[in-house]
Order: sequence, then C-alpha cells, then structure tokens
Amino acid sequence: MEEIIKQAENLASEFIKESKLKKGQIAVIGCSTSEICGSKIGTNSQYNVAEAVFDAMYGVFKVHGIYLAAQCCEHLNRAIIIERELAEKLNIDEVNVIPQPKAGGSFATAAYKHFKEPVAVEKIRADGGIDIGGTLIGMHLKEVAVPLRLSVNKLGEANILAARVRAKFVGGSRAVYNESLM
Repeated sequence: MEEIIKQAENLASEFIKESKLKKGQIAVIGCSTSEICGSKIGTNSQYNVAEAVFDAMYGVFKVHGIYLAAQCCEHLNRAIIIERELAEKLNIDEVNVIPQPKAGGSFATAAYKHFKEPVAVEKIRADGGIDIGGTLIGMHLKEVAVPLRLSVNKLGEANILAARVRAKFVGGSRAVYNESLM
C-alpha cells in the first residue's frame, strides 16, 4: 500500500506540473481500484485502496488550490462528486445519489466521505484529468483535450492516461496564436 500511495502522490504532482493547472482550476479523476489491484475494471472494488489513493492525490491537489472532481463508475452514469463550494461557483445543479463501492465506485465513495461538503453532479467541464485504469474521463473535459505523457504511467497494475485542455484554435493559415494558451 505504501508504494501505491507514493505512486499516487508522484502522479498528482507530475500531472499538476505537466498540465500547468492553476489555482481554482478543476482536475477530474476516474479511478478503477480493480485495475490498480490487477483485476478487470468493475470486478474487484477495493475501498481501502481507493481511500489511500484519494487521500494521497487530494492532499497534493489541495496544496495547489486545484479542485478534484471524482468520477463515478458507469452504474451512476459517470456522475461527478465535487465540493458544494465548486458546484455553487459553477452554478451546477446537484443530483441525488450517494456513491457506494459497487455503485459509483470506491474512489468516488472515498471522495464523498472525505470532502467537506460533497455533492453529486451529472457533468463538469474540467481543465485536465487523470484516467486510472480505463475509466473514460473524456466526457468531463473541456475542449480541446491534449494527451500528457507522464513518467508515472502505472498506478499499481492500472494504466494511466492523462490530459490537459487548451483553447481552440480559430482562424486559418494566416492566424497568429497566443503561445501561453497552448
């Protein structure tokens, strides 16, 4: 477990650095504890693993002032668990569900347990995200998603995919773009 916690902290730190997320922005995290433990997604949910990974990652994000949005599993239509403060800031309507390890996923359940005032929402438009174990977070990213190649590409046995977003390019061959938005 100590190795997974260290990997999770390193993953969160490298993601923040490479994605260039700033204070007040949102990172969506989808996490399969089944995959972390070497099983097929959705077959071996491990709450103790989820809690350890959540605590490690949330601690890193919190230090940087970045909101963590925890994606639920497909049984809850990939709803998102966030802090009430963020839902109010974004004027997002709350939905009525409390995730459970086998209906929402262990990671979202850990987020719901540990957030100060957790709420569930149907969707969010995050500034970047980490997919741990093939959870398909893309529906919760702003356009345009740009893949990130991180040195931490596994958490336990789970594959890691990460992305940041950038502003859309508009114009044509004569357009000039702002490098700081790329």
